Amino acid sequence: MALKVWIRAAVWSVSLAISGVVAVVGYGYYRIQQALASPVAISLAQEVKVQPGDTSYVLLAQWERQGWIDSAFWGRLGLRMEPKLTQLKTGTYALEPTMSLRQALAHLASGEEIQFQITLVEGGTVAEWLSQIQAHPRIRATLDDVAALAEALGTEQENPEGWLFPDTYAFTDGTEDRAVLLRAYRRMTRELEKAWAARQPDLPLATPYELLILASIVEKETGAPGERSLVSSVFVNRLNKGMRLQTDPTVIYGAHDYQGRITRKHLDTWTPYNTYRINGLTPTPIANPSLASLQAAAQPAQSDYLYFVSKGDGSHQFSRTLREHNNAVNRYIRNRK
Repeated sequence: MALKVWIRAAVWSVSLAISGVVAVVGYGYYRIQQALASPVAISLAQEVKVQPGDTSYVLLAQWERQGWIDSAFWGRLGLRMEPKLTQLKTGTYALEPTMSLRQALAHLASGEEIQFQITLVEGGTVAEWLSQIQAHPRIRATLDDVAALAEALGTEQENPEGWLFPDTYAFTDGTEDRAVLLRAYRRMTRELEKAWAARQPDLPLATPYELLILASIVEKETGAPGERSLVSSVFVNRLNKGMRLQTDPTVIYGAHDYQGRITRKHLDTWTPYNTYRINGLTPTPIANPSLASLQAAAQPAQSDYLYFVSKGDGSHQFSRTLREHNNAVNRYIRNRK
């Protein structure tokens, strides 16, 4: 009889113990799931950097100190249940207020870093773009000057002018300047190759590089999209006739003392880029041309224009003869009719 009582008591004790364990386990599981499902306590998007060597456990402790989560303890237990959340990838991430702890950690493990952007505007020079890129707080400067850029790009020319394609480029925090510029270089080589392949027959251009030079001059001469092919036709017509291009942007590019106004001295001073003094094209491009200017250089309009002058509103007056051109200059530049 006593044995039966003892057995019943033992069974009862074991049952209570098991129930207690089940209750503790159940409570623990509930708290873990609650911790992982609870939103991170941030009111605005927050930037988080995962440095080499950082772990999820370290971040949980940091977030607890910052008040982003209630308890790092339950989060750490959750990591044991979901080990994929510990596989963080180095980088810079944006955490949104709607994210749960589980989603936040999964985001840091996804490698989907914040994408920053920089816009390289068509017609800019290599020197201008290099300065712009290196001034960006999210880009790491590694190039000392334009010569170092030319070496990094591996261009055949010492001056890499013209070889960078204008566009908006996305990148992650800490990207090197050369990486952004290399993408622009590769894009320009592709677009130049396509423009050269689609060029009109019998253009007075011997190589794709000469096409790039002409495109850069077209780019600097007009901001009116509809005029690019006409401007290109003027230069092509002059090249075909052996006439000098006589275009002011080339003078500006080669001048060391240009202060915003071209003088007679600028026009008379010989430089390798002064197309009032040299025959044919400049030795290098004078800017980084847009796709539209590449296409205009490859496919100029059919015209017999040899001159053009600015109307002062961004457009130009095109002329066939010097007399017509002088009349246009009197009208639009000297304000004489």
